[in-house]
Amino acid sequence: MYLSRFLSLHALWVTVSSVMQHYPSVWGHYDVCKTQIYTEEGKVWDYMACQPEARDMIKYVKVTLDPPDITCGDPPETFCAMGNPYMCNNECDASTQELAHPPELMFDLEGRHPSTFWQSTTWKDYPKPLHVNITLSWNKTIELTDNIVITFESGRPDQMILEKSLDYGRTWQPYQYYATDCLDAFHMDPKSVRDLSQHTVLEIICTEEYSTGYMTNSKIIHFEIKDRFAFFAGPRLHNMASLYGQLDTTKKLRDFFTITDLRIRLLRPATGEIYVDEQHLARYFYAISDIRVYGRCKCNLHATGCKEENKRLLCECEHNTTGPDCGKCKKNYQGRPWSPGSYLPIPKGTANICIPSISSIGNPPKFDRIWPNISSLEVSKPNQANVCDNELLHCQNGGTCINNVRCQCPPAYTGILCEKLKCERDPGGCSQNSGRGALSQGPLFLLTALLGATGLCIC
Repeated sequence: MYLSRFLSLHALWVTVSSVMQHYPSVWGHYDVCKTQIYTEEGKVWDYMACQPEARDMIKYVKVTLDPPDITCGDPPETFCAMGNPYMCNNECDASTQELAHPPELMFDLEGRHPSTFWQSTTWKDYPKPLHVNITLSWNKTIELTDNIVITFESGRPDQMILEKSLDYGRTWQPYQYYATDCLDAFHMDPKSVRDLSQHTVLEIICTEEYSTGYMTNSKIIHFEIKDRFAFFAGPRLHNMASLYGQLDTTKKLRDFFTITDLRIRLLRPATGEIYVDEQHLARYFYAISDIRVYGRCKCNLHATGCKEENKRLLCECEHNTTGPDCGKCKKNYQGRPWSPGSYLPIPKGTANICIPSISSIGNPPKFDRIWPNISSLEVSKPNQANVCDNELLHCQNGGTCINNVRCQCPPAYTGILCEKLKCERDPGGCSQNSGRGALSQGPLFLLTALLGATGLCIC
């Protein structure tokens, strides 16, 4: 009885393990760049699209404030309590650790009682606008994977713009507008992400959903990444294959979720009322206790790792690629133009690896011989590149390229690229008519190969 139960449990575990093993692939996590497979030629590498795991990107951020002296505490000043805006005996003093509120407290682990937060100076110069730009920089291209969440220790601002940059802060474009009155602040009708669709998912909206003043549980602002993903992957993101397919084929959609920098533009602090109380300006300021940004290093589907080196994030590139974003081919692997990997076909995608340069292989083939240095193709090495690809390294004499791993040759030919007549191995050699039909095709196929390497074709 116990044996039968054990066998039943074992069978169940094997089934569950099998399902879990394939779970990442079905969902398209792309967490492996290559795997070894067995073919008629022996063990070879099977390449696939791959990307790093999503992580908390705030760990690697650099923050700058404009104006640089906007943080409170130098000189010391008093401000009003959050819960009671008329109790104005709290202090901010940059020279005292317990009373200081520097920018790094926007990203620290919560723990200091009651909480830690960055705080601006109060609106003592009213009616001059109290404007603050908070810029988050990574010096690396990042792909967002979850909502951006900003937690205010004070009331959420009456007016704010979240902006993004794709060129390291040289140019900026809005991500979303936030206001208590969108029409008055930005001349835009208020909307929420729920009002969007697949066709309008890239629309820049103004929302009033997060801009109330002093109210209970009114501290958090979202930029909804997952709600936009859901238009393609379903409400619970169960159909990631559909999302990855859209990201792969729609550059504007892919770029929408890609950043190098974020900028939080605080334009008007929470007032909680229509008019500003000029007698109690210490009630008005900005205070942020937490910012969360989750994403992954953009590696163009050529890496599963991203490391920090000299305070800079760099992709750990594979597929014979190199660069901070794996955005170019390594030296001696420029046999065809660099290309990013592709999510398609689901679930493994297409690696689009860089292949050896012609100069690293040797001279172009003549009709009676193969590439002189075929070993540089690494056919028998663990990190082998493609033997053939129907673009540059063509199978000769009518051979067919099979999975970029080997050439399937016509009956009369043999060799890695079908470059040799089989009869040459016979003691009597090749007779005058041996392989005549195939030989008559040889020059044409080799000419096609050479023209293909230069981008030309025979039509």
